This record gives sequence, C-alpha cells and structure tokens, in this order.
Amino acid sequence: MTAALPPVALSSASVYPEGCTAAFEAAAELGYDGVEVMVWDDPVSQSASALERLSAHYRVPVLSVHAPTLLLTQRVWGTDPWVKIERSYALAEQLGAGTVVIHPPFRWQRDYARTFVQGLAERQQRTEVALAVENMFPWRARGRLLEAYAPGWDPVQQAYPHLVLDLSHTATAGVDALSTLDAMGRRLGHLHLADGSGSRRDEHLVPGRGTQPCAEVLALLGHGGFAGTVVVEVNTRRAPDRAARRQDLEEALAFARDHLARGRAG
Repeated sequence: MTAALPPVALSSASVYPEGCTAAFEAAAELGYDGVEVMVWDDPVSQSASALERLSAHYRVPVLSVHAPTLLLTQRVWGTDPWVKIERSYALAEQLGAGTVVIHPPFRWQRDYARTFVQGLAERQQRTEVALAVENMFPWRARGRLLEAYAPGWDPVQQAYPHLVLDLSHTATAGVDALSTLDAMGRRLGHLHLADGSGSRRDEHLVPGRGTQPCAEVLALLGHGGFAGTVVVEVNTRRAPDRAARRQDLEEALAFARDHLARGRAG
C-alpha cells in the first residue's frame, strides 16, 4: 500500500493583507490539506475559539502555528518572548496542531538569546507539539553582513530536535538549499515552500518563479517519505485583487503536489 503524500497547508501569511478568515476560505476552496496560522495582530489568529470555529466551518484543520517572533509581531502577546512561545504551543495543543514554528532570537534580545537553546529544550519537554526552529539569513546594510540573530541564523548548528526549512530564506542567505536539506536530515519536520531570486529582500515568491530548487526539494521529500508538513508561505500582497491572489495560491498548491508525487513515483 502506497503511503499518502505529505499534507500541503496554506500559511495565513499567504493571504496578507487579508486575515485568517480569508486563509481558511481559500484553503477550503482550493483544496489545501490544512492551514498554518501566523499569529499576529489579527485578533482571530490569537483566539483558539475563533480558529476552532473557522476550522469546523470550512472543514480545514490547523496543522501548525507560527509563533509571533517576527519584528512586526514584537508586541503581540506582550513583550516576553518566552510567553509568546508558551502561548503558541498552548494554542497548538488546543487546536490539535502538531508544530509551532519559531524564529531564533534577535541579537538585541540578550537574555532570551543567551538562554534560548536550553530554554527551548526545557519547554519541549512540557509539550508533544514540535517546537521547530526555522532557518533565517544574515541581514545586509550598506554592503555589510550583520548578524541579527543569536545564537545564529542557521539552526543546523544547534542541537534543536525539530527544524523548519524555508526556501525563500535560503535564497536570501545565499546558501545551497539542497545542502541545507541534507544537513537538517531527520530533524527536518516542516517545509516553508516559497521561492527567491537571491535578492537581499526575503521575497517569498510563488515556487517556480525564482532560482531555488523547489522542485528538487519536494521530489526528495516525496521520495524519502517525509512525515512532516509542506506549508505554502508566499507573498501575494501585490496581487491586484482576490482572484489573482487565489490563482497564485492555486498554482503553488499544484506545484507542491505535482513535485511531491513525482518524487514518490521515482
């Protein structure tokens, strides 16, 4: 009996500037397997009861939660970064989601950064939800590279048990995505599917529109029996209208399923 392909979820960030409700609607209409909720200033994204209602109404499960660890979410759920993580995995537990996506600390969050590796390990022991750290990238200013993250933007270097591979971030970092995939090994449990051209900006292009080996990564995951989730996390804010946004999201879903299936067949 052939194992099912990995589920493909839609990040609620992919419908920005629309909110969580639009993400569930789009996921249901287009046939996504679930949603990743990006927790930000949209009140729905912070409410377990509201998300449960959306999930039930659209019959689309929440498969993962992205903790509010971005610059633009610095004040969501207060300013204590550990509270943000704890509330994120509590939300995931209530929704039945298996993963919380976490960015490494910013360097200026000194106490948090200093205790991050050990603190995350302690909190992982408190929950069955995978607390997965995402690969980031060095910042660039006036032609110089800046280390914005601590203990570093590359989570492979640390002993985190769960990792997220983001293909837009590998483009911005200027690293080889296939080598990163190989280095993550069995710790990889989550893929943020997006493309990038190698720009200094984190582009999150629809897969196939940049230079990243999105097709090859998906084929490898499909062939290797990847047990995690593929999450489409693309930037559609420049779409002229909702119909164009939906076309982008439909294209990304088809790309993901096609190349996962090709890998499985191979």
